Amino acid sequence: MNASFFKNALVLGLLSAIGPFAVDMYLPALPSIGQSLNTSMGAVQLSLMAFFISLGIGQLVYGPLSDMFGRKIPLYFGLTLFGLGSIGCALAPNIESLVVLRFIQGLGASAGMVIPRAIVRDLHTGHDAARLMSLLMLVFSVSPILAPLVGSLLIELSGWRSVFWAVTLAAALGLTLVATKLPETRPPAKRIGSSVGSALKSYRLLLSDTHFMGLVLIGAFSLSGFFVYLANSSFVMINHYGLTPRQYSIAFSVNAASFIGTAQLTAYLGKRFGQSRIVQFAVSGFTLMMSATLVLNLMGFDQLSLMLGMLFIGFGFLGLVIPTTAVLALDSHGKIAGTASAMMGTAQFVIGAIVMGIVGQFVDGTARPMLIGITACALTALTLVWFTLIRVKPVSVAA
Repeated sequence: MNASFFKNALVLGLLSAIGPFAVDMYLPALPSIGQSLNTSMGAVQLSLMAFFISLGIGQLVYGPLSDMFGRKIPLYFGLTLFGLGSIGCALAPNIESLVVLRFIQGLGASAGMVIPRAIVRDLHTGHDAARLMSLLMLVFSVSPILAPLVGSLLIELSGWRSVFWAVTLAAALGLTLVATKLPETRPPAKRIGSSVGSALKSYRLLLSDTHFMGLVLIGAFSLSGFFVYLANSSFVMINHYGLTPRQYSIAFSVNAASFIGTAQLTAYLGKRFGQSRIVQFAVSGFTLMMSATLVLNLMGFDQLSLMLGMLFIGFGFLGLVIPTTAVLALDSHGKIAGTASAMMGTAQFVIGAIVMGIVGQFVDGTARPMLIGITACALTALTLVWFTLIRVKPVSVAA
């Protein structure tokens, strides 16, 4: 691997992390936002759901745009919109305006979610793509590992609004990286034939590819389990188990490190055992650990240390699922990588937001609704693995 390979991983990882950074720094602030704006836990979670929904929907637009106009111009627009939305969130006077501004912020952040994946496909395929994707996730790990801790420190020093001023600076850094360090990987010659009509045709093609959609949904429901944890863990650990925001941020970072750390093994394991087998193994392990955690909780074992230990192992399995399903899904759709990446990202965040909303209806202050939601997502992903990778032979409809 040369210096250019590592440089691309660093830049793409940082761009991909900007949107999640706006989530992860925000998590320790959720209880204090509710108190500050005099609103309910459900209303505060709605601001998180709004961000996730727009983060998903926006990718449907940025993916085809990046195929039509190149990768850099949509990134400039998205990062600028994200920065403006972040400033608005920092100044929000009530929960209603915060929800709207978080939606706008998510529309901007979605550019940084979809386009880096397309750039990976522009540059590499197969095991090289898996290696770059795993390195990208290593840089991406800066967000879930450090952002909650940074967020908790900012909240202690300056209040929850300072979190949004910090992510505004992250948007400025992203714009600088795009301008100075990121090459255009989709030159004009490759954009010929890309249009709104071709984008719609590409979406129809992708929707008709059952193998592609199966892989997308495996990744989406697996990741939705982690999103349920994102939306509920601060309330559970701070209000139910009595952690401080800083203690919570450390606990969250440890579990996120498990998720990201195992992702670094995907290229090696995929090359040795095959990427399809890795997905089957990892989803099975994730489902087993989450089911065991829920059963123990239902039996009355409600210790925080036990839950965190089981989640650490479960999210380790999950770290193998996400990059591997992404590489498998995009491998056969290189000509429309931006559109395919958009479809994948939209499914992940929209399904995640829906699941978060459903679980939010049953919140009772304990860990049980959160664990039920995570386990349900894992079981759904395992069912999809059976129909996509075991029972049916993969058939690609496009080269």
